[in-house]
Amino acid sequence: MTVSVQQQAFDIQAQYELLLGSRAGAGVATFTGYVRDLSEGGTVTALELEHYPGMTEKVLGEIGASAEQRFGLLGWRIVHRFGLLGDQEAIVWVGTVADHRTEAFAGCQFIMDSLKTRAPFWKREHLDGGNALWVKSKAEDLDRELAWQEKQV
Repeated sequence: MTVSVQQQAFDIQAQYELLLGSRAGAGVATFTGYVRDLSEGGTVTALELEHYPGMTEKVLGEIGASAEQRFGLLGWRIVHRFGLLGDQEAIVWVGTVADHRTEAFAGCQFIMDSLKTRAPFWKREHLDGGNALWVKSKAEDLDRELAWQEKQV
């Protein structure tokens, strides 16, 4: 049950193995998020991510611990990058382990939905043509976070 906030690229298979350790449980769910090549602003050539060192790890740890308690997870891992990332580079990886698939899936989705609204990251899209735009919060991300607060799972 760990968090890693890092500038360097990560190996998805290695993250999976770190998540599982010596016991896989009965259900494992993972999510990998990548830099998109298109946004509302146009064609994205790179994504720049800034974070609040120390606070970011703390918040991600709290989110993971909350998912663990809420869904009875046997294990979880969150890896998030910062710095300048190119098109189609992996940004985030989340993995959860539970005794049942329902809890593994729900825990993974809860972590991602919470991370999108609570983790102190700032994103700037670098666009084709040289412009750069800060990414604004999306209403649907806030709605998903609020829905988790209303659910009693």
